Amino acid sequence: MVPVMSVARRIRESCLTVSLSVPINSKIEYTSVMASSDKDNPLHMNWSDSAWIPHLNQANVMDYFSERSNPFYDRSCNNEVIRMQHRSPEHLKAMTGVEYELVHAQQPILFVIRKQRRHSPEQVTPLTYYYIIAGVVYQAPDLASIINTRMLTSVYNIQSALEEVQSYSRYHPSKGYWWEFKDQDKDKSSQVTRPKEEVSSLFQRQRVDVLLADLTRKFPHKVYQPKPGEKPVTLSRTDATAGVKEEIKEEPNQSQNNANSALSGAASSGGSFLSSNVGQGMMKPPQAKKRKLSK
Repeated sequence: MVPVMSVARRIRESCLTVSLSVPINSKIEYTSVMASSDKDNPLHMNWSDSAWIPHLNQANVMDYFSERSNPFYDRSCNNEVIRMQHRSPEHLKAMTGVEYELVHAQQPILFVIRKQRRHSPEQVTPLTYYYIIAGVVYQAPDLASIINTRMLTSVYNIQSALEEVQSYSRYHPSKGYWWEFKDQDKDKSSQVTRPKEEVSSLFQRQRVDVLLADLTRKFPHKVYQPKPGEKPVTLSRTDATAGVKEEIKEEPNQSQNNANSALSGAASSGGSFLSSNVGQGMMKPPQAKKRKLSK
């Protein structure tokens, strides 16, 4: 972390010095120079020839790479000299200088070509690698470019993180320093109590019960349990409908029996009430009429 932070500090200081030393009117020229440098950078370029792509193989890939329109091909290389002399590629080992060699082939999708400097028939120094994917030629980045890109990406991410963390810090002379994150405001707003909504009303529940009972009468259950705790009995459709009809017919008989039992109970209670009152003397029998005697 210490080297990265020191690099970030140096980059920031250099950016500040550049921004202070360069006038405002020259920013457009600076951006145009950067854009032109990106276009000239071979790592941001690619080349292809649609006429060669369907027929590209290991035998003709070097001829495809040595096309005049290919910006990655050097005309002063030994391959061009041998090509002009109509000699075989085996004579390259007897020459010294810059040359191109096919080092890997995975037909028909991938080919790797190496640009190297030959010092002797057995000693070469690699300079650049090129890879051809689906007929498109690219230049492979070197180790320095990879490290530079990774370092710049890391420094940028660290700087963005520090700036974001700094935006959450607060200070007051009486309180000191503290953190105020955006998520805390969301949590407070979500903690506001909201009135609970009822799942359903009484009318809805009763209406659902009526609909369920209607569906049960139309489509009775295939399994019937006579009493709670007993083993369920599997019924056919006719038996199930018959059982439902019997239950419906029994309902008025039960209500009539209940009415009769209520009347008999009332009569018995009334008789007992009368007998108890008579025994207590509350109700006296009518007086007998006296007959008049004739003279």
